[in-house]
Amino acid sequence: MSFFTSNITNFTMESTTDTPRDKSLAQVEIAVLSIIFLCAAVLNFGLLLVLWRRRKQMSRMRVFVFHLCLADLVVTFFQVCPQLMWDITDRFMGPDVLCRLVKYLQVVGMFASPYMIVVMTIDRYQAICNPMVTFQRRRARWNVPVCIAWGISLIGSLPQIFIFSQVEIAPGVFECWADFIRPWGLKTYITWTTLVVFVFPILTVVVCQVRICRTIQINLYMKTHQDVQDGIELPSRASSVAGLSKARIKTVKMTVVIVLAYILCWSPFFTVQLWSVWDESAPTENAVFTVLMLLASLNSCANPCIYLLFSGKFPKSIIALLCVNHGSANESLPDEATVVSSMYMSLKSLSDSR
Repeated sequence: MSFFTSNITNFTMESTTDTPRDKSLAQVEIAVLSIIFLCAAVLNFGLLLVLWRRRKQMSRMRVFVFHLCLADLVVTFFQVCPQLMWDITDRFMGPDVLCRLVKYLQVVGMFASPYMIVVMTIDRYQAICNPMVTFQRRRARWNVPVCIAWGISLIGSLPQIFIFSQVEIAPGVFECWADFIRPWGLKTYITWTTLVVFVFPILTVVVCQVRICRTIQINLYMKTHQDVQDGIELPSRASSVAGLSKARIKTVKMTVVIVLAYILCWSPFFTVQLWSVWDESAPTENAVFTVLMLLASLNSCANPCIYLLFSGKFPKSIIALLCVNHGSANESLPDEATVVSSMYMSLKSLSDSR
């Protein structure tokens, strides 16, 4: 695309002319987006179906994964799909209302995925660093962290409705466009979006993960020295971390991998976006430049794969999607009450021994 930010991303650059289309680059975009769309839709719908059928035994971790799947489906159908159609037609085919709605939903998906990861990480932090608080917490009808993540996504995307509109970019040629104040309007918009959608969530997650690792290290040290004093031989490192079962360690590892996947997929996208607005000589027409931004949507394919891999039943879980009776394919991720209870009792015994 000539003006890559008008089609490939949620951001648009000012333009008053209609430049010719690079057909070879457009074919690459269509091929990449088609593959991403199909994979993301199948994987997330499949995992969502499995989790929904087991909703009566839903643990807190599975609730977060369920809503992360919903967020990835929002990205798939309201970001990747409209972009694919946009690339095929070369123009936004629709009225002004549809233009504003599509741009709004595109950013809802961009907000929902990272902030769902944030609340998931904070929940892991609470469960490991403040286990007694987690143990005493009652099961609420509404999952407050999940509601907060969706609320931030829906409210944070509202400016899109007022920024974008159907604009005549050439005589008789209309496009879903945005008009920014020059020269700082577009720079401010993209920089601010990068901060609230990418930088702030990543910093929050990193801080929580560091605290989690530190807590595990301290608990391991305390447990090791207690068992040495009692003359007890430790059976394994993982099972002797002060009540942290292997299953709980697995959920922490899964969260870390989900965060790393998000960083790997989205960091090139935001880097290219910032480069394009802060450097006037940026190679915006370059194919590599364009594909790097398209690959950000791969994150929607990665998340369900990560969950299925850590559940220990991939590809069994995929095969189960096609079967009516799949009651034997239970994931190995832990139920919250059992793990938190064991952690609480273990920490209590450590406290009493001191």
